[in-house]
Amino acid sequence: MHRLTHRFTALLAVLVAASGLALFGISNAVAAHPPAGQKPTIVLVHGAFADGASWNPVIERLQRKGFTALAVANPLRGVASDAEALDARLAAIDGPVVLVGHSYGGAVITNVKARSPKVKALVYVAAFAPAGGEAAAQLAAKYPGSTLGETLAPVALPDGSTDLYILPSLFRQQFAADVPARQTALMAATQRPIRDAALNEASGTPAWASIPSWFLLAGADKNIPLRAQEFMAGRAGSRATATVEGASHAVAVSHPNAVVDLVRRAAS
Repeated sequence: MHRLTHRFTALLAVLVAASGLALFGISNAVAAHPPAGQKPTIVLVHGAFADGASWNPVIERLQRKGFTALAVANPLRGVASDAEALDARLAAIDGPVVLVGHSYGGAVITNVKARSPKVKALVYVAAFAPAGGEAAAQLAAKYPGSTLGETLAPVALPDGSTDLYILPSLFRQQFAADVPARQTALMAATQRPIRDAALNEASGTPAWASIPSWFLLAGADKNIPLRAQEFMAGRAGSRATATVEGASHAVAVSHPNAVVDLVRRAAS
């Protein structure tokens, strides 16, 4: 009886192991080949003087429409290294992805590995879309209208570079003039600085040259002049370009519905 029980137990273990292998194979097949019609994950990349919470109004609306959306933490240290951090995050996501970048975040998504088959679309929201060899600071100065330099507060770093903040007293008028004052006070207090070298770092081969792009332009942007945004959208061959008249640089906060509408078009 003991020997029979032992044989039964051994047989059961083999069956369980075989089932596990079969399920593992099925799971891997599903991950490698997502279901047809699967909605892409919306990955949102913030820019300088902001953080992931700046996407909250957009994420809330995307979730209500059935999308999986997440805001990644952008280090704001340098274009190449920030893009590498984004690539690492994308590697952990199954299925197709729509990348959305705001401001300097646009330079980061521009430098994502274009060969990645999961990135199906790029959405630029009041964002930089540099060509190879261009820097964000260079594009911001291409046309008149940016007053950002007059509002910056530098903080020296041990490596000799500098972190840049917007002076809290000037944050609303510079960055988010169409956002309520109480909210901008919080945004100013929680802003994340960008390393000056990041704004002056030359971009690599642009992902928009091989991945379809959509652009949302902020009509009253004091960081990236509207003419610069229009120039970048045209050069990238934007599939659709929408301008929010009177919108500040923080257009994703003040006009989240406009952002969501464009993201949905890019995701379709």
